[in-house]
Amino acid sequence: MSEEIAPIKRELPILSDLYKADDIATLFKTDQFNLLMNQAPEPKWIKQNPFAGNSNYIPIGILETLLQRIFKEFRVEVMREGTMFNAVYVTIRLHYLNPVSGDWSFHDGVGSAQIQTKKDCSPADLASINNNAVMMALPMAKSYAIKDACDHFGKLFGRDLNR
Repeated sequence: MSEEIAPIKRELPILSDLYKADDIATLFKTDQFNLLMNQAPEPKWIKQNPFAGNSNYIPIGILETLLQRIFKEFRVEVMREGTMFNAVYVTIRLHYLNPVSGDWSFHDGVGSAQIQTKKDCSPADLASINNNAVMMALPMAKSYAIKDACDHFGKLFGRDLNR
């Protein structure tokens, strides 16, 4: 009563099966663009954060300059913001004009920043929150969210800095 099931041998598709022959020029441009995005960032752009175990990062000003120079047009849309424990968070959608296809696309990013409190006070004690703490933390969280969205572009934008 035993029936053996014969494995089905499947052939993997080749690239020419997946793409149209008239798309070769666009595919080449896309490959070149991906090659650019996956170049290592300039060493002089990379900074260390002493408050995060000396982790590496690229400052937001450099990332925004890269966005302008490579994509020419981009927009940051704040999707939501709020508080979580003793921090504020921001979720953004980074819209950009793809230089190869000419189409608008986007990457999402999230960021948070701790709300500063008086020394040796509990973050749960709302009376211990420093003046201007939210005013400082919210823009920081937005910058971290933009950086998080930029990581999706590739190494040039810092994707592999701390991996």
